Amino acid sequence: MSKIYVEIENEFGEMARYKHHSNGRGFISATSVVHPTAFVESSAYVEPDAQLGPGAWVGAGSWIDRGAIIGAGVFIGANVHVGQEARIGRGAKIGSHTRIGDRAVITDGMHVAHDTTIVDGELVTRSAERNAVLSASPADTVQRSEELLARRTERASTRLGSADAGFAKAA
Repeated sequence: MSKIYVEIENEFGEMARYKHHSNGRGFISATSVVHPTAFVESSAYVEPDAQLGPGAWVGAGSWIDRGAIIGAGVFIGANVHVGQEARIGRGAKIGSHTRIGDRAVITDGMHVAHDTTIVDGELVTRSAERNAVLSASPADTVQRSEELLARRTERASTRLGSADAGFAKAA
């Protein structure tokens, strides 16, 4: 770890000290614990009190929030947000552009595909498909966000269709 610190102001006006990690040069809070074999890409941030285990990999643009614990051998893709006090078990793989909510728990060896959202407090005990929204607890049902969008669009068009029909009768 380098000895040069950068001070960054958070949303509450508090100053936090960060240093570049020796592997990957990502920004690591002075109060976080990052194993020397972990790799943090240059545009990634590890917030105060977060922990990264041996061999963990954090992709470019990712943000590990306060108090999160990342297990050994975890791979986190690019542009991922891991929420406050979230837990990711050993060997898990998190795809790019994924959001993991505060206090969510992902068990050992799980695979969470790209563009997935895991809500706050969620327990993930099975792998998730791409574009999934995990919101049951435990996450035994996974609905693809595309399917949700299609259903909402269908309902909206049905409502608009009936409204248009009523308008045509009035005219």
